Amino acid sequence: MNDTKERILTTALRLFARDGYEAVSVSDIAQALGMTKGALYRHYKSKRDLFDSMIARMLELDSSAARQYGMPEQNLITDDRGYDQVDWDELRQFTLAQFRFWTEDDFACPLRRMLSLEQYRSGEMGKLYQEMVVSGPVHYTADIFSRMMACGRMKPGDADALAAQFYAPMFLLIAMADGGADNGLSVLQELIDDFIGRWRA
Repeated sequence: MNDTKERILTTALRLFARDGYEAVSVSDIAQALGMTKGALYRHYKSKRDLFDSMIARMLELDSSAARQYGMPEQNLITDDRGYDQVDWDELRQFTLAQFRFWTEDDFACPLRRMLSLEQYRSGEMGKLYQEMVVSGPVHYTADIFSRMMACGRMKPGDADALAAQFYAPMFLLIAMADGGADNGLSVLQELIDDFIGRWRA
């Protein structure tokens, strides 16, 4: 992606995260960039094109992080490769990295905030917010736990309930980080270590 396209994308995302997707016009984005709408349209066909590019980038970043930490890239139904190999240390490191990603990353954090704002205005945005930030990670974790139980690396239990128990503190700590709390990572690390200590087979 060239520098101008990247600058347009990140500026639009910053505005969407602050004011909401619906409230920001192409004119607002162009003005913030100091360019004409015509110049912006040479790089993106529409505001929707910008949004679609943001979601595509987010999915790329998510897959890249999964690869980096040795985690499965797809859900269990789509592709079960890698689920049998996940160990507790990989899950721990990946979860802490996801917390940093959603609270500190210059792209992921404003995208999460935009979806959080828009989830009540748009069914599509609400679905994306659930898939990326709420129910999607819980289902993903439940799939990992069910395989860990099947492989003998986790004590038997209800994988869905345990995934909600594992993920709920992270979700809460992300919300607290938005409010200015700065100890979320250390609290999350302590909670994860306690969970692993109780459920490692």
